[in-house]
Amino acid sequence: MRSLANVRRMALFVMSAIKGYNLPGILPPQLVKLPYLREIDFAYNYLNGTIPIEWASMKLTSISLLVNRLSGEIPKYLGNITTLTYLSLEANQFSGPVPPELGNLVNLTTLMLSSNQLTGNLPVTFSLLKNLTDLRINDNNFNGTIPGFILNWEQLSRLEIHASGLMGPIPVSLSPLRNLLVLRISDINGPSQDFPVLRDMKGLVTLVLRSCNISGEIPDYIWAMKNLEMLDLSFNKLVGKIPTRISSDRLRFVFLSGNMLSGDVPDSILKQGSSIDLSYNNFEWQGPEKPVCQENMNLNLNLFCSSSSRNNLGGALPCKKHFTCPQSDSNCLHVNCGGKDTRIKEHKTNILYEGDGDVEGGAAKYYIKEDSYWGFSSTGDFMDDNDFQNTRYTVSKPLSNISELYTTARRAPISLTYFHYCLENGNYTITFNFAELQFTPDEAYNSLGRRIFDIYVQEKLVWKDFNIESEAKGSLKPLVKQISNVSVTTNFLEIRFFWDGKGTTRIPQRSAYGPLVSAISVISDSKPCSKRKNNGSSYAIVVGVLGSCLVLFTLGILWWKGHLLVKYWRKEDTKEDSSSGNFTLKQIKVATDDFDPANKIGEGGFGPVYKGQLSDGTRIAVKQLSSKSRQGNREFLNEIGMISCLQHPNLVKLHGFCVEGDQLLLVYEYMENNSLARALFGSENNQLELDWPTRLRICIGIAKGLAFLHEESRLKIVHRDIKATNVLLDSDLNPKISDFGLARLDEEEKTHITTRVAGTIGYMAPEYALWGHLTHKADVYSFGVLTTELVSGKNTNNFMPSEKFVCLLDWARHLLQSGNFIALLDERLRSEVKKEEVQLMVKVALLCTNASASLRPTMSEVVNMLEGRTSVPDPIPEPSSFTEDLRFKAMRDLQQQKEDHSSSRSQTQNSTSVHSFYSSSTSNNSNEIEPDSGFCQ
Repeated sequence: MRSLANVRRMALFVMSAIKGYNLPGILPPQLVKLPYLREIDFAYNYLNGTIPIEWASMKLTSISLLVNRLSGEIPKYLGNITTLTYLSLEANQFSGPVPPELGNLVNLTTLMLSSNQLTGNLPVTFSLLKNLTDLRINDNNFNGTIPGFILNWEQLSRLEIHASGLMGPIPVSLSPLRNLLVLRISDINGPSQDFPVLRDMKGLVTLVLRSCNISGEIPDYIWAMKNLEMLDLSFNKLVGKIPTRISSDRLRFVFLSGNMLSGDVPDSILKQGSSIDLSYNNFEWQGPEKPVCQENMNLNLNLFCSSSSRNNLGGALPCKKHFTCPQSDSNCLHVNCGGKDTRIKEHKTNILYEGDGDVEGGAAKYYIKEDSYWGFSSTGDFMDDNDFQNTRYTVSKPLSNISELYTTARRAPISLTYFHYCLENGNYTITFNFAELQFTPDEAYNSLGRRIFDIYVQEKLVWKDFNIESEAKGSLKPLVKQISNVSVTTNFLEIRFFWDGKGTTRIPQRSAYGPLVSAISVISDSKPCSKRKNNGSSYAIVVGVLGSCLVLFTLGILWWKGHLLVKYWRKEDTKEDSSSGNFTLKQIKVATDDFDPANKIGEGGFGPVYKGQLSDGTRIAVKQLSSKSRQGNREFLNEIGMISCLQHPNLVKLHGFCVEGDQLLLVYEYMENNSLARALFGSENNQLELDWPTRLRICIGIAKGLAFLHEESRLKIVHRDIKATNVLLDSDLNPKISDFGLARLDEEEKTHITTRVAGTIGYMAPEYALWGHLTHKADVYSFGVLTTELVSGKNTNNFMPSEKFVCLLDWARHLLQSGNFIALLDERLRSEVKKEEVQLMVKVALLCTNASASLRPTMSEVVNMLEGRTSVPDPIPEPSSFTEDLRFKAMRDLQQQKEDHSSSRSQTQNSTSVHSFYSSSTSNNSNEIEPDSGFCQ
């Protein structure tokens, strides 16, 4: 009877959504046995084959097969499903012509065919699809011209025709399409044409007519569209001037690059918070006195090569007055695109690749490194389904098996130009370093992306439809391309990477497209490298700092191996580098009033923690190591090594240390507001009023600190014990990650470390808690748990919502899936928050705590999500009951083992205690696991 009931329940299914599981195989024809099924969503999988013919007899209203490997021709029998209102076949491998039978789908409102290999003309029967509101046919190989019957689609609100293969011209009058909000047409060939008539499209929010061979002037009514937020008319043949009066108050993004516009740049276009790209035009030379050259303007403005005058490099440097190059020109250039200054050994010589990774990206970015005479110009805003968001313009991927140059890259939505001025005239060899960092080399949907762009050198096309992954025979693989005999005759070199609309745009997530480059090297064909800038002093500093860090780490490792006795530290004069700070015991006694019990602020695995004040007024916190604790000694060395090499606004700052007699002491900045744990979970007297904006800011700060540890610092660190007690708050409630006693190096030649489990139950990732499999994704998981605590104001190990749920995280997942996520919110905040921000944080938390480590985002991706630069995908549900319970099984099993292991020992502290702030991660907390305790060995 039970199985019969299950069958009946399944027969009543109206929606089948198996999205983002990386499922292989073919689409199931058996779905035809579910007579009430109306919606099918198999998006973001690894399915092949075609669409089953059995589906043609179903009364479906929605089919989403976005991002798979479906191939062959689009089946004609899809035209039989006349109940369809939504059909997405985007980002597959369909080929051949579109069947005319799709014209039978007269109820269709959304049709997405982008990023396939479709050919032929658009069927005339498409003229019957008068209910269409959203049509996207980008990145295909269609033939013929843009058909006139598009004017039949009067209900359209969104139309996208990027690099579709269709020829121009655009129909002269698009007036019937009065409901359009988004019009994107780009990269069409054909004869020159006048600006199409768009006068009646008064509701337009986004207008993109890029590379459409449009000539003439920009109609005045374009500048009067009151709802227009983005205008992209770049790379056409437009002439005339920008009007002095622009009545569109919402215009935030203006891209006019690559035209022949002239005259002055009016103040009317320079609106605060806007991104304006006027590069590659014929505007009057501006000069430093003009408003466009004022550095205090709160906008992104790209004026690269915006002037017709190229005398004295006026075109490239429009805000420089009578600029001339020095006599000692340079004849080489090395740039680590999107990364930091890096020395690479080439031909037995250490070459400094200057980094630009600290330069923030932008929709109209123009950057000059004046002391080295080079810079870059970046054009375009990443296309996204959400409101305009500037996705991160640099990419990083920790890779252990290739040069550091390939682990970072700079990218752009449309055009990215690197230039070098004051370069000695002559012939040069240019070397490009590439690695595809956004796609994966596995059998998953992340591997299905295609990045295609063009490369120009000195305004000449060098490589057309360049594909890094194809050239390198895979993603995450280094690729070197080289071009010789590049002539420089005007002391100016220009290298441009350009996206012409081809390739996928939504794999592995939205906005993953556009040109990408890891490094560029320019070498004279006739002379050895000579740079005017002297980098010797800065290199010495870097080497000095790294050297001291390496010494500290070596000492730490020796102690870990048992080769260094702690009495050496106690008897030998300390000779640490001043960058770490060497304190005497007398100094620290004075600062803490001889370790006055009144100054004691916590008790950790090291021993007590005291506050104090140095003679210069600096307030400090002192960790005092228990003199008999071998574990503490090891953590002492580890923490010195870690913190001394890491400086970031969201990491606790180490002032120094003391090794004298029987004392081992760490001295670091005093955090006035103690720990996040006390602020959230402490007694009423100790809790702080953390409003919603503050909690969001704290969450972002923690994410930035972890992103630095994982991806940005030279020493890649896995913290291993991220939790509320290990996040400290300064006087302004800025978060700083503390307690590096458990931190581990991300070993260069390993993708993971198998290690003894050390951390706190409830925060540990399942693969780490159960098997000791440690990667930086373990910290991502812990961050996700901590985020649920920030939202709810509840401790994950001290809150049981009901017997139905194992923990706070389990409850949060249930609430989001049921649409009642607001119930998770701390009751103290219910009246002051925006629901969409709460939903964002909960979704991020659940993404971070996916049972599969590979499906968790990186911390840099988390930062982008929290700051609104990228959209937050829906958390991917667990693909089976096994993985669904894996996180909570790990928690239950570890808790039970810990209780069994601890049954013979008296516990002096309760697991809910929150008083041991500034504590070591091995404090006597019943939820914590000590690495050398014998547990989990």
